[in-house]
Amino acid sequence: MAVATVISVEEYLRSSYDGDCDFLEGHVVERNVGELDHSDVQSSCLYYLGLQYKSYLCGVEVRVQVKPNRFLVPDVTLVSGGKPKGRIITSPPTLTIEVLWPDDRAADLQDRIDDYLAFGVPTVWVINPVSRRAFVYTADGMREAKGGFLRTADGVIEMPLTAIFAD
Repeated sequence: MAVATVISVEEYLRSSYDGDCDFLEGHVVERNVGELDHSDVQSSCLYYLGLQYKSYLCGVEVRVQVKPNRFLVPDVTLVSGGKPKGRIITSPPTLTIEVLWPDDRAADLQDRIDDYLAFGVPTVWVINPVSRRAFVYTADGMREAKGGFLRTADGVIEMPLTAIFAD
């Protein structure tokens, strides 16, 4: 039986990983990285949002501290007001985006969404490159992005699905 090593927040923050990892109550948890469909969607989101919303920081795989001992690394993060001070994001971003992998577990994804919303992130977008569908999660619940657009809870940020699912 494998025994998981528990490390401190300080050790996690001073470590680098080949493909950054989440940190959940002392445990380093690997994320899926490196496949083309995932990369295409992630890059398209970054490109579109970065061009359209220049007063925001749009980052890929930036650590977000959602609790004192819990750090998540969303695929794409949008922060109002430009680049925050420090090395990680410690205040709720405007938007986090998770791009699904074929082997993602629904329970693990829901835990991530719950962490973001509890931290104060108003909107989480979840994008499935295989089915070419996208979903919006807010404190009010979840809905599929119908009508061709993903929008934040306040409607200020929007992105057409054609920006990520070009034919």
